[in-house]
Amino acid sequence: MTGKRPLTLLLAFASAVLVTGCGGATIVDRATPENATAPGFPVTMANCGVTTTYERPPRRAVSLNQHATEVMLALGLEKSMIGTGYLDDRILPEYRAAYDGIKVLSKEYPSYEALLAAEPDFVYGGFATTFDEKEGRGRTALAGAGIDTYLNIEECASTPVTLDMTDQEIRNVAKIFGVPDRAEREVRRLHTTLDAVGKKVAGAPPVKLFVYDSGDKTAFTAGGAGVGNEMIKRAGGANLFADLPKTFGDVSFEQVAERAPEVIVIYDYGDQPVEDKKRFLLSNPALKDVPAIKNKRFAVLPLSSTVLGVRVPAGVESLARQIHPDRFR
Repeated sequence: MTGKRPLTLLLAFASAVLVTGCGGATIVDRATPENATAPGFPVTMANCGVTTTYERPPRRAVSLNQHATEVMLALGLEKSMIGTGYLDDRILPEYRAAYDGIKVLSKEYPSYEALLAAEPDFVYGGFATTFDEKEGRGRTALAGAGIDTYLNIEECASTPVTLDMTDQEIRNVAKIFGVPDRAEREVRRLHTTLDAVGKKVAGAPPVKLFVYDSGDKTAFTAGGAGVGNEMIKRAGGANLFADLPKTFGDVSFEQVAERAPEVIVIYDYGDQPVEDKKRFLLSNPALKDVPAIKNKRFAVLPLSSTVLGVRVPAGVESLARQIHPDRFR
């Protein structure tokens, strides 16, 4: 990186404008020096056990995981991005044009070497696996290479995740990039959707829900610690495994039957189609007397909508429409 500085300085000098006035000639520098301090910087932030001082807004950012990428695009930060990777779903249509202008470094996580080759100054991870120390991508290792990092706060929340944390996530990223006004606009937009859903489902009896993520011997479901649980409440539902003190966990199908869900919410992602998941659940003998199975009542949410990011309000609306259709006619 140091070998590039003479060129940077030359370009900065070349961009100076010679202004002639009655007082003679004046050199006006139109370039921003590489080491210039932006307004509001440096910014120091404690994040998931790591405290980082961002000396200036990142200029060569990499986002990894769907929700991290879409938070950045929602904030209009695509010009500060030089790479991305690891989608679980298609990028939202409103961000597609911006996304298409960013290099995809890898289908999943790039290797440490591939990440270094892209020469980022910042990496934003959606899941803790982004910064897998065994793969060499630990936050300490990246800091040693001169790369700042940030991890989605759902990954280290010490209390159940609320939608207020969605606001905080957006504000944190905006602060790192020096664009706090954009965060406030995005937060207002998202709350418009949430407020409208709240009015629609107000007073409706909560629908008893079981989330089916995956599993055949046991069911991998949403517990009470993640944003998925909060989404269910906001949509007018009751998560039957809210007493599970983590974001996700395994339960037996006999436990599911005992709690008798009225609707089963299927998380859609990966290689197993939703219809295959439905067939499995409908044919599972342990569930034959469950109201949701008897009435074939299913709701579907993409997994990308159930993690802390800008899709959450639309996910709440989608779920509310599916479990309270009478309120949206």
